[in-house]
Amino acid sequence: MGFEKFGVVSFTSDAKVAPLVDYLEKGKVMMTKCQQCGKAFFPPKADCPRCVSSNVEWLEISSIGTLLAFTVVNYGPSGFENDTPYTLGIAEFEEGVKVLGRVSKAISPEDVKVGMRVKLAPLKLANEQIIYEMQRS
Repeated sequence: MGFEKFGVVSFTSDAKVAPLVDYLEKGKVMMTKCQQCGKAFFPPKADCPRCVSSNVEWLEISSIGTLLAFTVVNYGPSGFENDTPYTLGIAEFEEGVKVLGRVSKAISPEDVKVGMRVKLAPLKLANEQIIYEMQRS
């Protein structure tokens, strides 16, 4: 399976981190961690920008994160204009990564608060695309 299934709007079918889609299909949100220097990355990176090593391992982001910041998007960019409003958040996870992503639409924007506990979960879209979202933990 290629990378074309990732995201609401996909602009590429080939990527070094295409395994992310396979993991999402299996119910896992994954990051990469450089085996050379130990730096963790999300979104996943196949090549470490810190030490330039290509020796990375895939690890699941399974911990509960803390929401650091959020915003409600009322005017979406191209491809997202019919999906507004939606909430974007940044959360920090114990695995050592900060994740930017959508907050589940099951959580009303009024209930989203800095400091709330969240978990990551794959979300299958109606058009067979797949993304991840932050859900209340």
